[in-house]
Amino acid sequence: MESQNLRPGHLTAHQTARQLGISLNGVRQLVRRGRLQRSGGSPRQPWYAVQDVTTLAIERHQGKVA
Repeated sequence: MESQNLRPGHLTAHQTARQLGISLNGVRQLVRRGRLQRSGGSPRQPWYAVQDVTTLAIERHQGKVA
């Protein structure tokens, strides 16, 4: 279920996973490894900053291209 009170500039965990092309577990692993930080929401429904997700997406794309 998507958060109805999502602040502008933030993505839900589901949206983040879609943007990165990974699973929700993959998002959790990025957080656990310190590659992505929660920027709001709740422990059960975290939000992530669009800028952070975009940076990760670019890094992932460059890693695959290089």
